[in-house]
Amino acid sequence: MKNLTPKEIVAELDRYIVGQADGKRAVAVAVRNRWRRQQLPEQMRQDVSPKNILMIGPTGVGKTEIARRLASLTGAPFIKVEATKYTEVGYHGRDVESMIRDLLDSSIAMVRTEMTEDVKAPAEQHVEERLLDYLLPRGESGPSFDDEEGKARRQRTRDKMHEQLRAGELEDRMIEIATEEKASVVGVLGQAGMEMDVEMQSMFEKMLPSRRETRKLSVRDARKVLFSQEAEKLIDREKIHRTAIDRVEQSGIVFLDEIDKVAGPESKQGPDVSRQGVQRDLLPIVEGSTVVTKYGPVKTDHILFIAAGAFHSSKPSDLMPELQGRFPIRVELQDLTKDDFVRILREPQNALTKQQTALLGTEGVVVEFSEDGIDAMAQMAFDVNRRSQNIGARRLYTILERVFETISFEAPDMPEKFVRITGDFVRERLADVVKDEDLSKFIL
Repeated sequence: MKNLTPKEIVAELDRYIVGQADGKRAVAVAVRNRWRRQQLPEQMRQDVSPKNILMIGPTGVGKTEIARRLASLTGAPFIKVEATKYTEVGYHGRDVESMIRDLLDSSIAMVRTEMTEDVKAPAEQHVEERLLDYLLPRGESGPSFDDEEGKARRQRTRDKMHEQLRAGELEDRMIEIATEEKASVVGVLGQAGMEMDVEMQSMFEKMLPSRRETRKLSVRDARKVLFSQEAEKLIDREKIHRTAIDRVEQSGIVFLDEIDKVAGPESKQGPDVSRQGVQRDLLPIVEGSTVVTKYGPVKTDHILFIAAGAFHSSKPSDLMPELQGRFPIRVELQDLTKDDFVRILREPQNALTKQQTALLGTEGVVVEFSEDGIDAMAQMAFDVNRRSQNIGARRLYTILERVFETISFEAPDMPEKFVRITGDFVRERLADVVKDEDLSKFIL
């Protein structure tokens, strides 16, 4: 896990997300507490449980974006899931325990990448030897290679080919290599394979045969296939699984989006398998239980859960009281103001204006935004959000696409390859739509 201080985490998030200081601070402190817990004595470490966070705020203010950026910052096993895709255990659909299995899969991929990097040098040597074997098969030069002189001549040929291989002169040469692929239960049975019990999955995987085939590839492409085969031989699979499970248990983070969609009063007409049922199943996982996976049992006692929801048609108190108690830190994210929209268009590293400029730059078109142009788009987004449904920063996507609709269409054939986006240009492009209230509801 990366050793970032709360200020460093907030500074990194500030590069992509405008405002929402409270949300960033809460997440930064929660992540830093994961590191602090690792420094405690073993006995005390077991008693320190994570302080789960509930982020409340309208759509389009940065809840999901905080999660996406957090994944790349932490260096810890991280997964973002939607609460709406789960159903209660015993009904058709995915049960909530599958989120821990998905978290473990991401952890295994992370550990495998690290361990592959550790064995990179010896694996590459083995790959070179195998490539030389494919480029210079043993029986190719006839029986004269059986005597001493023949062996020496073969070795000289092999050494020369080795030099050419390292110099990159043989990258386009075609060779035939044998590959082996293990069929997966999900690949064979589809959705039914995902919903199958862990023991059944393991049993099916043992029954399914490996698929062997001979492929004709260039040396450049064969190198990647052979490297994965050689690295797999050098790394300890059991060690990968043990390390991955330990990381998930000690520093795993689950971001549970759309939690508000499973909140609400208990159904009066039969079982509510997608709302109350999901909450009942979530409760033991959030408070700490053991989830059985095909790699071994995983304890969820110290996994950090960050839940987020807009809570438009429900409120946090509609969640089960026991589940509310498992998210002790509440953070309310604020509606975006006009000034926030201006900053979103200007400041972030991935600002929409920068993206649009880069996209049209591929056609040789130079785009320049004036101050009043950016101001006009921000004002328009703020006004439309206030008049109709508030969708936050996502409104800027719609505004920008409408402004650039004609330019994007005509860009390849434009004689004048310079465009300046001014306030008058923005108002002219959006005048008809904004004027007609009914039309703006559908288009903007």
